Amino acid sequence: MNSDLRLRKVVLLMGASRGLGYAMAEEFLQRGWDVIGTVRGSAQTRLHELSQRFPERVAIESVDITVPDQIAALRCRCAHRRVDLLFVNAGVSNDPKETIGEVSTEEFIRVMVTNCLSPMRVVEALYDVVADEGTIGLMSSGQGSISNNTNGMREVYRGSKAALNMCMRSFAARHRADRRAMVLMAPGWVRTDLGGPDGRLAIEESIPGVVSTLLSVRDKPGLQYLDYLGRSVPW
Repeated sequence: MNSDLRLRKVVLLMGASRGLGYAMAEEFLQRGWDVIGTVRGSAQTRLHELSQRFPERVAIESVDITVPDQIAALRCRCAHRRVDLLFVNAGVSNDPKETIGEVSTEEFIRVMVTNCLSPMRVVEALYDVVADEGTIGLMSSGQGSISNNTNGMREVYRGSKAALNMCMRSFAARHRADRRAMVLMAPGWVRTDLGGPDGRLAIEESIPGVVSTLLSVRDKPGLQYLDYLGRSVPW
């Protein structure tokens, strides 16, 4: 990782091996940022290929955010660093037609732990690694909006993202005097493994807007729930 007097901004992307996270890594590089990206396990990923192309600007950490000890270990490794943006990209889903009355306890726990509890543990652990006037962002979803839920479907997934939004609001309330900007990001319905083939947006249509929106909130303390075009999403 380039260390020449921190001339470039640094983003720590949690979950950057593929999909939206990987696309964000590419976009930040194009905009002149250095990237620390996390992957799960030791398998080679597209992010590893990116780091070979940009060895001075891309660093890789291996972390499974559902394992608290691995989050704690990352915190220790990052203790000497300061990042300008921490962004937690995490998301799993279940059968979109499965109702809350049908989902098994094990599946409910899996989705909630991955989509809500683990991202918040990352924020709690890495909060003070973020520069005092930096930004903390999490990948939420428009489906986490309670006000906008008029069609149902994806009940467990919606619930997990609504829970994430509420937990982040509690976090922001505890840190209301903080100068850091905080964002819950709704990237739109994107054609990915998670979003499925029917998504309205290609990754290339969503991610430039996601990054632009994250950059636009710098120097604006407090929590916002925004979509990829920078519009406020109803809670």
